[in-house]
Amino acid sequence: MVDKSPLVQFTNQKYLNLETYRKSGDVVRTPVWFVEENGVLFVRTTNGSGKVKRVKNNPKVRVVPCEVYGQPVGEWVAGWAELRSTAETTRLNALFEEKYGEIKRQFESQSDMQGLIFTTIAIFLG
Repeated sequence: MVDKSPLVQFTNQKYLNLETYRKSGDVVRTPVWFVEENGVLFVRTTNGSGKVKRVKNNPKVRVVPCEVYGQPVGEWVAGWAELRSTAETTRLNALFEEKYGEIKRQFESQSDMQGLIFTTIAIFLG
């Protein structure tokens, strides 16, 4: 039996292209790191990022696995997004650490020097 879950295409992928929407309705696509836990995709970003602002205004999103610069390698899937608590962001950080390792540690070190604070976006498909 073939698994038809929209999550299957994200297995063993490093990036997803996150499509969010401006107040004007214009589409913004951003390739990002992600992890999956219990059928939910999670993206980390800085608190004041455009992604956070757009999700606050409109939780509707679409995602697709992609190459590092955003070239899709699968099919777009519609869903909705929610911002998560600081406690959940801290807990999920370990999953990002496990998946991205040294490159994540280097990125975090630079971010810490800049005083950046991160939040997590949960993405529910379907």
